[in-house]
Amino acid sequence: MVMKKEELSNLPVYTKQHRIAKIALQKAGEPLTLLHHYMDETWLMVAFKHLNKDSAPGIDGESVYDFAKNLDSNIRSLLREAKKGTYKAPPVRRSEIPKPGSKKEKRPLGIPTIRDKVLQKAVQMVLDPVYEQEFYPFSFGFRQGKSQHQALDYLWKGIMDNNISWIIDLDIRSFFDTVKHEVLRGLLQKRVRDGVITRLVGKWLKAGVMRDGSIYYSDQGTPQGGIISPLLSNIYLHEALDKWFVKVVQPRLAGRSLIVRFADDAVLGFESKLEAEKVLQALKQRLQVYGLQLHPLKTRLVYFSKPPNTSGKNNDGRGTKPGSFDFLGFTHYWGKSLKGFWVVKRKTAGKKLREKLRNINQWCKEHRHHPIDYQYLKLCQKLKGHYAYYGITGNSRGLSLYLNQVKRIWKKWLCRRSWKSRFNWDRFNQFLDQHCQLPTPKVVHSIYANTQRNNHSRNRMR
Repeated sequence: MVMKKEELSNLPVYTKQHRIAKIALQKAGEPLTLLHHYMDETWLMVAFKHLNKDSAPGIDGESVYDFAKNLDSNIRSLLREAKKGTYKAPPVRRSEIPKPGSKKEKRPLGIPTIRDKVLQKAVQMVLDPVYEQEFYPFSFGFRQGKSQHQALDYLWKGIMDNNISWIIDLDIRSFFDTVKHEVLRGLLQKRVRDGVITRLVGKWLKAGVMRDGSIYYSDQGTPQGGIISPLLSNIYLHEALDKWFVKVVQPRLAGRSLIVRFADDAVLGFESKLEAEKVLQALKQRLQVYGLQLHPLKTRLVYFSKPPNTSGKNNDGRGTKPGSFDFLGFTHYWGKSLKGFWVVKRKTAGKKLREKLRNINQWCKEHRHHPIDYQYLKLCQKLKGHYAYYGITGNSRGLSLYLNQVKRIWKKWLCRRSWKSRFNWDRFNQFLDQHCQLPTPKVVHSIYANTQRNNHSRNRMR
């Protein structure tokens, strides 16, 4: 039963989203034609509250605070334009920012206007409940309640439980810049045919990019810097990769397999080398249909079988030492646990470690003349942030290495404040112990604790 406009306006946003999800589940596989009526002034107000208050202004120069000065009026105007079809998506302001870990290289950053961000967030809030019924549990990127650590746990358990011996380390070349607009609109139409929603998405795809005073248009790529972009990318890869792997590939495999995806970063695992090679070849052809290409250097097939307990050759005729691969900033490799069992271990990827240490070095250099109390406070924040992400089971050595290198970098730049501030390691360590004790490494995410928690939950459900 369709609710009246007055009845909908009295419902909280989360209740409306629950209703959208329920309808999407009831009409699985069918296009939904009426969704925009859930968007009202309250809906857009909630969307505005989700914005980062420090967001940079777009091409119109309007900041979040400028928009908030006449918030009610701006929200009403934006909603009216969106539903009448008179809203014009402005070009995205393109800015160049330094690429992490590089002094010379820069990467493009798209900055939409605040009005655009509010409307994109509102549409995303409509589409999320619809596609959450579609996406598979192995897709973790930019989804509510999903995180990188959940993806890492899923991969770890999948390899340990399924006798995975071969890994396809997948890298799609320039994914976000090569998404075909025509194909994306067709995929969206399969599930959503609400004219207001599809028209807005089409306008964002066509909005173009302003660079050096000129506007450039393209029929490829998701809206740069747009809030809606991660969801559109997930919709694209759900059809191009996820559904194909589950519906077409896995039923034809004799051995066990797995797939884990976080945005455009994916890992595929197989028992058999022959099946892995066939899937890799078929995957190249599959992605070409959607205008995508595998990176020829970064995409690779990795032997990743658990080492045998005795010396000799394995069934594939390879040596006993498996390879390694990187996923979400961690290098995955086989090693022995404290009890002597072979387990998949994770450590901070060398590239990420060097990148973060270069950033620390640059920060200490630029702030070496600031008060030591200020430097200490900021370094503590940076270390805790590092531990919060990289503090996973098996990475204690990587955390300790990072801490020791941070100490060395800080000492180097403190010694350059003046000739009087130079001191040796003994004096520096004494100084740290007495005045500026840096946070010690901590494992924040335990794979074993999560496994025990999940088992306990299953036992309670029984």
